[in-house]
Amino acid sequence: MDMTQVLEIPQDISDSARLTPAELKIEMAVHLYAQERLSIGKARELAGLTLWEFRHLLASRRISPHYDAADLDQDVSTLRELGRL
Repeated sequence: MDMTQVLEIPQDISDSARLTPAELKIEMAVHLYAQERLSIGKARELAGLTLWEFRHLLASRRISPHYDAADLDQDVSTLRELGRL
């Protein structure tokens, strides 16, 4: 069972930001992903978007995907195991 937490934001702050609750969740997800605090899977889940939609949003904001040398090594190992390298 997934647990949820409630974040209370005063209406005047929400009004000042001119964001709906759904838009605020997207903004939080993008920000946390950009800071490398959430994986792309968890960030897109928070945003309520498909992986494709979230990747497109990140690209439109010029936020690079997180992919480092360890990820490359893992991908190369997987390709070797599959006999594709």
